[in-house]
Amino acid sequence: MSNQTLTEQLEAVAKEFKANAPIEAQIKIGQMIEEVQKSGIASGKQQGEKAVDFKLTNALGRDVILFEELAKGPVVLVFYRGGWCPYCNLQLKAYQKILPEIQAIGAQLIAISPQKPDHSLSLQEKEGLEFQVLSDPNGLVTAKYNLLFDVPRGVRELMEGIGVNLAEYNNTSKWVLPVPATFMIDESAIIRSSYVNPNFMQRQSPEEILRELKKL
Repeated sequence: MSNQTLTEQLEAVAKEFKANAPIEAQIKIGQMIEEVQKSGIASGKQQGEKAVDFKLTNALGRDVILFEELAKGPVVLVFYRGGWCPYCNLQLKAYQKILPEIQAIGAQLIAISPQKPDHSLSLQEKEGLEFQVLSDPNGLVTAKYNLLFDVPRGVRELMEGIGVNLAEYNNTSKWVLPVPATFMIDESAIIRSSYVNPNFMQRQSPEEILRELKKL
């Protein structure tokens, strides 16, 4: 898999899901994606809008403040579902590979999910991630970026059926998820590019991130 692009890797996992998952499960997940798309409840911050400042803890329990980080240079801000999601793990691994190029441009990468810090830490260690992985309890920051939605009951039952208890994983009573998104934010805290896709099986390619960053 190592010489495949991120898009090819994601397509391979999606194909495997379609080949092996029960039809009922595929229908429920398809409906969830469609509902989120239609409702506009998770449309994300748009290009040209000002980023919302936040203070969240990283995998080691240290506070990270967005506007303090922006004082050092542009930030690629990634919202992902959690370490239990195979698509997210492929995405973060692919972004780790381009981290030296991101840093060479003078920017940094910050990833956010609702999972609790100890899950972020194990993900960071397992995948060898060298960028900040932040925990967003109850998805409060995710909501400010217009990315948060409630997991429908049918999908919740599917996840519980494969042993993913999202409430426990995220240390909250709520079953909420972010729509995966990637924002390029410049030093004046303006979002210069916004990639928001309710279809969690697709993510912004590393090549596109570098292309967008070079425009800043």
